[in-house]
Amino acid sequence: MSDAAPSAGARPALGASQKLVVVIAVLASFVSFLDGTVVNVALPKMIHDLGGGLSAQQWIVDAYLVTLGAFILVAGSVSDLYGRILVMRIGLVAFGLASIAVGAAPTVEFLIGARAVQGVAGALLVPSSLALITSNIRGAAQGRAIGIWTGMTSVAMIVGPVIGGVFVDFLSVGAISGWRFAFFINVVPIAVVLVLLVRLGQKDVRREGVRIDYLGAVLCTVGLAGIVFALIEQGNLGWANPAIWGAMTLGVLAFAGFLVRQRFAPNPVMPLGLFRSRNFWTGNVATAFIYGALSLSSFAIGVYLQEGPKLPATLAGVASLPSTVIMILFSSRVGSWSGRLGPRLFMTIGPLICGAGVLTMLLVMQDFDYWWQMLPGIVIFGIGLTLTVSPLTSAILGAIEPERSGIASAVNNAVSRVAGLIVTALLGVITGGALNLEGFHRTIVVMAALLVAGGLVSFAGIRNHLSRGNDRSQVDEPAASSPERVE
Repeated sequence: MSDAAPSAGARPALGASQKLVVVIAVLASFVSFLDGTVVNVALPKMIHDLGGGLSAQQWIVDAYLVTLGAFILVAGSVSDLYGRILVMRIGLVAFGLASIAVGAAPTVEFLIGARAVQGVAGALLVPSSLALITSNIRGAAQGRAIGIWTGMTSVAMIVGPVIGGVFVDFLSVGAISGWRFAFFINVVPIAVVLVLLVRLGQKDVRREGVRIDYLGAVLCTVGLAGIVFALIEQGNLGWANPAIWGAMTLGVLAFAGFLVRQRFAPNPVMPLGLFRSRNFWTGNVATAFIYGALSLSSFAIGVYLQEGPKLPATLAGVASLPSTVIMILFSSRVGSWSGRLGPRLFMTIGPLICGAGVLTMLLVMQDFDYWWQMLPGIVIFGIGLTLTVSPLTSAILGAIEPERSGIASAVNNAVSRVAGLIVTALLGVITGGALNLEGFHRTIVVMAALLVAGGLVSFAGIRNHLSRGNDRSQVDEPAASSPERVE
């Protein structure tokens, strides 16, 4: 190590403007990630107020994920074409309006439709916010910035049930249920980000020659919607029903058409060439396993603790709070470590530790005791997750050149959301039709298996040191060795 290299314990500093970029990126993404999980703990009360059963609960979650997962790919191209700042502003305003519509929903069908619109708006936020970081921050500081971003957005996924629980239990006003205010409150952070964007005073940078593949977006959306509809409703109608096998057939054909379209389209929404990078495709496979498990965890724990041990919504949300605290304290430091040591070690042991923590939740019994049956697993899970998320994001985005960070971020986020979409759609199959104690235990086993698979994939596929001919990894080489990439 040269004299100029930072010491092992040093963390790269962020300048004032870089800190503002990180704050904007975190807050803009935070509302999207938060709403992906705040709904889970509110589901029982939503269904009580508006009607519906398990399939309605699944659709409330998956309507958001279908449109988010499909349109987030288009959003990456839109961000590169029109500029990250403009796209972020449009996404913020649209997300705020859709959140108000969700909170004011008079029926479950209206709520599901508003959640779908909310997913489209959320799709505009994530790739543009993360691309804002990668285009403004370089070198080891980028690893720390991405660590902060991934840590805080992951915290949003975990703290969502806590916020949802507090609103459900304590913030009802007359006949207006508290869960509605959990969506109305989105207007506050959105307004803050809009003000900070003005303060940033940065001009948009647009890529020349970018076009939007609308046909690809339609094929992707129809494909995902058809498959998810079949997976959710087959428990009610059966696979022999024409609506089920017809929707599945249409979905599979449309998604296959989407992949073919991406192979030959002049401006694909998901450029298959990105997957030539070993760290990019391996990281996305690991993402599918790990974030599938996270989505399953958020849904299953939030709902089971209310319907099994009959905990209030607030306590069901607070159950996962220790993981949040661990991530807040250590995510940025882990991001810095990963920037110096490479992501492979963290991406291997992190998911394995998560899996071990999840398996300890098999101790949950009818005679429920949070302190001995669930808390140890939550803490171990939080440690593993903290070791995983920042290195995972850095490895994937570091494998792609900065000018394509918008679409790279979009693809990775689409993979994570589609993984959550599919496992939520399969919840009825995983639980055996009911999220009772037996169904909860079955869900725990599936979660652990997904996490272990994510760790093994990372160990087998992720590389810390790849030549430029084989990969584009910013964590492999210090910024000083690549002066042409510094803006």
